[in-house]
Parts: sequence; C-alpha cells; structure tokens
Amino acid sequence: MTWYKNNKGDKIWWLDNGPRVKGKLIFSFDKEKQFNLFRDYPQALTDEEKEIFDNENPYWANFFKENQ
Repeated sequence: MTWYKNNKGDKIWWLDNGPRVKGKLIFSFDKEKQFNLFRDYPQALTDEEKEIFDNENPYWANFFKENQ
C-alpha cells in the first residue's frame, strides 16, 4: 500500500491499495486518520476538511452533490 497525491500541492493523500482492491477509495489528510470516501464523506469530515476535499476533488464533490 502506497500513499500518493493527485497534484503536488494537494493536502489530501490517497491510498493505493493495489490492483486487487476495487471500489475502496481511502484518503487522508495526514496519512494517519483514514477516511473511506463512500462511507465517510461528508459527515466524518470537519468543515475545513470538507472545504479542502471539495476544492481538490471537484469531481467527487459534484458526484455527491448530485446524488444527495
């Protein structure tokens, strides 16, 4: 398992679970506390974390906004 950022200046880390794990999107702000995108967004995030997430991941912000 490897942590990576989509863009160099991002604050969010994404976990690469390897090729065998499908549909489990894990992210973190510090590589310690982990969030499962489909289980935890947005209710488990602070207002500040949600704002950062939405700014760095507009696709997912729009996805969840449209599916509420």
